[in-house]
Order: sequence, then structure tokens, then C-alpha cells
Amino acid sequence: MSDYAIGVDLGGTNLRAAAIGHDGRMLNKIAGSTPVGTGRNAVINDMVLAIEKLEAGLSGQKLAGVGVGVPGFIQMDKGIVVGAPNLPEFDNYPVRDEIEKRLGARVILENDANAAALGEKWMGAGSDTNDLILLTLGTGIGGGIISGGKLLRGYLGMAGEIGHVTVSPNGYPCGCGNTGCVEKYASATAVSAMARLLNLGHDLSAEDVFHLATGGNERAKMIYTTVGTSLGTLLAMLINTFNFPLYLLGGGMTGAWDLFLPHMQAELERRSFIYRKNAPRIERAALGGDAGLYGAAYLPFQA
Repeated sequence: MSDYAIGVDLGGTNLRAAAIGHDGRMLNKIAGSTPVGTGRNAVINDMVLAIEKLEAGLSGQKLAGVGVGVPGFIQMDKGIVVGAPNLPEFDNYPVRDEIEKRLGARVILENDANAAALGEKWMGAGSDTNDLILLTLGTGIGGGIISGGKLLRGYLGMAGEIGHVTVSPNGYPCGCGNTGCVEKYASATAVSAMARLLNLGHDLSAEDVFHLATGGNERAKMIYTTVGTSLGTLLAMLINTFNFPLYLLGGGMTGAWDLFLPHMQAELERRSFIYRKNAPRIERAALGGDAGLYGAAYLPFQA
């Protein structure tokens, strides 16, 4: 049995990597020094250096492999990223093969939200169930589905794009080409956009809007009514479709949990008879920003 695996999270502005033992203990964690937007070669070099640094600190122990969480669609059989809007230089680039060639170790790619869901299943809030859905509420909205203890990827590896489920058929246009996607109503970007529409300010962050709402600003509180109602609509569809016992919400937007929770629950009550009859658990995720690292590291163990 291998002693440890390395998980890499390529989301956000800088990559992060962690060595995690077979028992789920985090042995070491480091951040890369190269901003993700610097370019493909610089990021690959930084990733390899980070992995080699973690390996050097665990000499004599056996590496199971490396898992890499990447924003975008993954063609699992080819090990390439397809349609990663935040990483355009990686589109159709053989990321897996390039890293394997440089490291001489097994590498597995995975969508970053899928990796986070797997992390919560392994060492987080979902460790007691084999069936769960994780929503990641950040700049956009991602999702990961665990069924029977394994990721549900679909035939192309593109299952779980929950942020682009429609909650308002004639709603705001989304960059994906649809209108009314839930991430246009319940992400941090959506909160900032709604603040502009309500004349709260042109450059307010979601955190700024949160502070206005907790300070009693009625228009700011209206925004979280929309966030909660949209999430309730989405969760009602997921509950009616999957009938899983656990639905987790993670990401920076969950800092406003108390503001949107009552509206989310009210919409769930209205829209899902399953929820009214036998409500599943709807909880905040437990691992925070480390969920993707745990899930990426678990990929070699699971494989």
C-alpha cells in the first residue's frame, strides 16, 4: 500500500498542493509562486516544482500518484482539459501526459468541483454517506455528485455542471449561452451585479454587500432573498431528481448562510414534496478551501 498521494488545486489565482496520507492526514501543504494567469508553461513548471518539493520532504515513503483539480471539463480518457474559461491556454492541452513525463509518476485530472465533492466524501461532512451532492458557491457555482461512493461523471466526464441549471427561464443571460442559470442569481459575481442594479454601488464585492445586509440595509437584504430563493429552487430539483440523503454547500458565499438560509428553506418547502415529507440533510461543507486538495489526493488511492 502506498504511503501518501499529492493533491493539486489549480483553481483560483495560484495553484496549491498538499501531500496527504492514506489515512487522510495532511502531511504538508504549499502554495505555488506563479499566478495561474501567467501562462501554461510557467504554471506547469510551478506545479512540477511544488510536487517535487513535497516529495523531497517525504523521502523513503511511497507515492501513490498525483491528482490535479482543474476548473473546466475533463476528457478523462485523454487527460486533457476542454473548455476552461479561466485557463484558456490549457484548452485541449495534454496536461496529464506533460506532468507525468516530467515527474515519472501517475497523474489523474479531475474537475475542481468534483474533486471538492470527493474530498468532502472522504474526510469531510459526507464521510458517513455514499450519496451526496456538493454545491460550491464562489465566483461562479460548481457542483459535484457522489453516487455509490464514486463520482458521477457522465459519459464525457461533464456531469455535475449544476451552476448552469436554469432557475429562471427568461432570466439573466449567462456566458454559457443559456438564460437564467443559477450562478447568475446565487454566486458572488451575481451578488455584485445585483448590487449595481439596486444602486448600492458600482464596485461592491459580495463581501461588501454582506456587510451592508448585516448592517440592516434593506436593498442588500433583498439580494440574499434572491440568493436563497434561487438555491431553494435548485435544491428542490436536485432532491426531486436524486433523492440523496445529503446536500452540501461550500465556498465563500456560505459566509452569508444566515442571510439566505430562511429563504432557501421556504422555497424548498414550496417546491419539493419529497423535502416536505422527509427532508434530507442540507448542510455547510466542512473542509473549506482544502476540500479540493483532499479530493485530488484521494483520486490515486481510489484508482
